[in-house]
Amino acid sequence: MLDLVIRNGNVVDGTGRPGLISDVGIAAGYIREVGRGLAPGKREIDAAGHLVTPGWVDIHTHYDGQATWDAAMTPSSWHGVTTTVFGNCGVGFAPVRKGSEGYLINLMEGVEDIPETVLAEGLSFDWESFGDYLNVLEQLPRSMDVGAQVPHGALRFYVMGERGAIHSETPSDAEIEQMGTLLEQALHDGALGFTTSRTTKHRAADGRPTPGLSAAEPELAGLARAMKRAGKGVIEVNSDFGAGDFTRMRMAAEIAGRPLSVLLVQVDNAPDLWRETLAGVDQAVADGLEVTAQVGSRAIGVLMTLRGTVHPFATHPLWNEMSTLGDDARIQRLASDAGLRESLLRDRPDDEHGKWMTRAIERTFELGDPVDYEPAPQRSIARLARSLGRDPFDLALELMLRDNGNSILLHPFENYCSGDLSVVEEMLCSANSVCGVADGGAHVGLICDASSPTSLLTLWGRDRTRGRRLPLEFLVHKQTQATARTYGLWDRGVIAPGYRADINIIDFAGLCLEKPYVAYDLPAGGRRILQRAKGYLNTFVAGVEVTADDEDTGARPGGLLRGAQLFGGGTA
Repeated sequence: MLDLVIRNGNVVDGTGRPGLISDVGIAAGYIREVGRGLAPGKREIDAAGHLVTPGWVDIHTHYDGQATWDAAMTPSSWHGVTTTVFGNCGVGFAPVRKGSEGYLINLMEGVEDIPETVLAEGLSFDWESFGDYLNVLEQLPRSMDVGAQVPHGALRFYVMGERGAIHSETPSDAEIEQMGTLLEQALHDGALGFTTSRTTKHRAADGRPTPGLSAAEPELAGLARAMKRAGKGVIEVNSDFGAGDFTRMRMAAEIAGRPLSVLLVQVDNAPDLWRETLAGVDQAVADGLEVTAQVGSRAIGVLMTLRGTVHPFATHPLWNEMSTLGDDARIQRLASDAGLRESLLRDRPDDEHGKWMTRAIERTFELGDPVDYEPAPQRSIARLARSLGRDPFDLALELMLRDNGNSILLHPFENYCSGDLSVVEEMLCSANSVCGVADGGAHVGLICDASSPTSLLTLWGRDRTRGRRLPLEFLVHKQTQATARTYGLWDRGVIAPGYRADINIIDFAGLCLEKPYVAYDLPAGGRRILQRAKGYLNTFVAGVEVTADDEDTGARPGGLLRGAQLFGGGTA
């Protein structure tokens, strides 16, 4: 007898084919049958009127630390995610020498906005090699499967020490060989790939650029040769892609004979550069290489709240003088003291943050409820304020003080130069793109794009009014089979016999994102912005129900993925 039969659902199977009303039969953690009139199961779910999809496979997260302490893997588990991959952008926590943990924490804090206090409290560092780190990850049962990649920053610092973080220094031939040996072993131990960052946006908390930024061809080639020897893994890079950097990374992929995956976003200072990068990806694919562009399903949105990391007054001396009061007390004082508010507005510092905010407020919006991820330009705080004859910063402060300081403003930081999501539409519709910049676990006081799999469906498949919508089967494919096969996870991402029973049952008509909020649930009482969803009726990982009616069931069937996963079982 089948363990579970899901009956009468609109099965959108992940391949890109249109949905069909069908039953899905599950036994021993795998899909056994798909069709009509299946035999009874030990448990039956009537999914009539609902969407049945593979579980979301999120290949770009930063749960490197959180995965060692959080079995629930929130907030991704609230959004139908059943597999996550982390170690992206060249940052992570292994390999690490005893006594040098502080640098990796400092690097992660700066690049991914995860506070030092959280990481210092939450991370045990009961490991040295990357294989040791994987062993620690393997010990914790969790709500989903996880896979890890070798970060360039940690690898370089392990071999070179402080010289690895100084960009006037280059590794010796012996050091390149040592890095390659460590990478090769990590891939054999189960790393899904190697990641690096070549963007000037990425800096450690102490201001130093990320270690991989200046890695030259000999270093990249040495690491690529290690991947060729291993015959395993994906190369992932976050880069500004200026001055031929895509060509440099393509060279590494050609030497390695391994897939390459690059992040693709639109930036304000070079709004058409992404097209050059995508053209490079397309040409590489035409030349026979395995290359994908990881794209978002919405703008990269900075969430501004008086309880978060960034808001218009974050560097104001009067605001920082109240830092010892804590968020609640500081907000209450500001709300009750009109003179303090006037001083905050009148005496704004002329620092870099203030200059950036003067520009940013022109494209900053009240997020509202329901949330709107494609706000019209005329709704910006600056335009609304001017229409009322008010200072935009005064209006921003009034809005942020609402709901006891829990109100949130949205600043579409990237992918929004034209004031809409037309660029994102182009990126999504590329034949060589996959969903991949959700950043779950990162920028915890700035964004909550871990909810992107949900908005992928609601925005593009149902609600969009400022442009065309996209077919459901296309959207589901982009977040399931397409993402899974990017990392060689051939056993998931499709609803068909023989695949893992990672499945979502979704009330598509009722699916929605709730308003983001600030929680104080990280180690050391650290804060993060979270966002929940409504409409995930059931989520199954290997046939075990981990979410029911949007709530965690407490089941922990997930584990560690060691390397690529073959269809039918086994690793490659």
